[in-house]
Amino acid sequence: MRYNLIFNLMGLSSKYIALIFIIPVIAAIILKEFNQIPPFLITAVLSYFAGILLNLKKVPQKDIDNIKKSESLVAVLFVWVFFAFLCSIPYLFYNFTFSDACFEAVAGVTTTGSTIIQNYDLYPKTLFFYRSLTHWFGGMGIVVLFIAVLPKIAVAGRQMFYAEAPVPVEDKATPRIRFTASWLWGIYFAFTIAEIIVLKLLGLNLFDATLTSLSTISTGGFLHLPNSVADFHNNWVGVCITIFTFIAGMNYILIYRSFKNKRITPVLKSEEFRAYFLIAAILTLFLSASLYFNSHQSALKSFLNASFEIVTTMTSTGFGIDNYVNWDLASKAILFMAFFTGGCAASTSGGIKIIRWVFIFKYLKREINKIIHPQAVYPIKLEGMTVANDVISQLVAFFAFYFAIFASCSFLIILIEKNITVAISSAATAIGNIGPGFGIVGPMGSFASLNIFTKWILIFLMLIGRLEIIPFLAILNKDLWKN
Repeated sequence: MRYNLIFNLMGLSSKYIALIFIIPVIAAIILKEFNQIPPFLITAVLSYFAGILLNLKKVPQKDIDNIKKSESLVAVLFVWVFFAFLCSIPYLFYNFTFSDACFEAVAGVTTTGSTIIQNYDLYPKTLFFYRSLTHWFGGMGIVVLFIAVLPKIAVAGRQMFYAEAPVPVEDKATPRIRFTASWLWGIYFAFTIAEIIVLKLLGLNLFDATLTSLSTISTGGFLHLPNSVADFHNNWVGVCITIFTFIAGMNYILIYRSFKNKRITPVLKSEEFRAYFLIAAILTLFLSASLYFNSHQSALKSFLNASFEIVTTMTSTGFGIDNYVNWDLASKAILFMAFFTGGCAASTSGGIKIIRWVFIFKYLKREINKIIHPQAVYPIKLEGMTVANDVISQLVAFFAFYFAIFASCSFLIILIEKNITVAISSAATAIGNIGPGFGIVGPMGSFASLNIFTKWILIFLMLIGRLEIIPFLAILNKDLWKN
């Protein structure tokens, strides 16, 4: 492990992260909240000088270009943790405790959307804009952004790109990873602007439309309203958010290819997209029926609520258009299933990801066939490509570790909170980067009342959920840390 290389990449990132904190300064000026400038301006200065300190010892360009996979995993992990720490600083100016500031910041950059805020009237618009902005930069990935704009890490970018967003089958839109990162961010930005325009046409003011779009396209879930999307009282806004959230949960590389070829064939041919659409449709159908028959909602309201909550939960967005805490048990059970699906690979959504569920289905089918025909060879294919045996082992290990960590943390939270519903749902929503859970941490609730140890457990789960466990598993190996 070359620590100088890791610190150099962190320092380089920190200098450019400083520019992110200038954006809420500009927002404060536009909103005429001039007294809100210092928290973000001070953080920008601190971030820049931290970058200078981390870059005191220069690293040759050839060392950066030859970054190892293990080093890229650690670099991505450290950059993300450091980014989250820097994002927590502005909250300290608003009387957040250190733990609450870290919780809110991590929930932002990991696009989880859980919050400790209870009284929304106490905070200025600039802070709410900043919260949604952390979603937006965390959604596509801060490392992917640096790969797109910084020539210095263009060569090392491939290792770091897949370290930040690991997928079972490596796929890129363009031959050069830097161009791929640029295209992904370009599409991401275009969708954000498109949703702002549509929401404006549907009657929202520019501030509401902007914050909602930043949180939707990033599949984050932060809003400046205590009752989330329900406070808009506009069904068409809910439909718009459902559509854009579904798009945000799609594979952006396939979206790029569709734009490039001017046809939707690349998307429709994807087995992951077909599974994504089918799962969303089936869960929506079952939830609609349950809400209609068990919660006695009208047919239209049942469908609108079901489609909204299923799509926003599957994609780990976590908006609320209805307080599902008050739903019947069957409806909540169906919704809870969506906690463990996730969106597509190469999307902004968190969770397990549909492609992994496609794999595990094929893997189980193969194992059943091998019981009958033990000598037969059954290759597993994803998107037309045969999955290598080492990748199969990693995917099986991913599922094992994902549910083992979820179960362990749920048990710890049960011991701390003495509430099974809150413990299991908060752990599931944190590791899946969804946001709200059940009980007091529901869509119209808050995580503020939870024990400080519970909050740090959830911070840990949110981070490993966003980075998909792999870097965290890597750091457990003592050989990784040998200099």
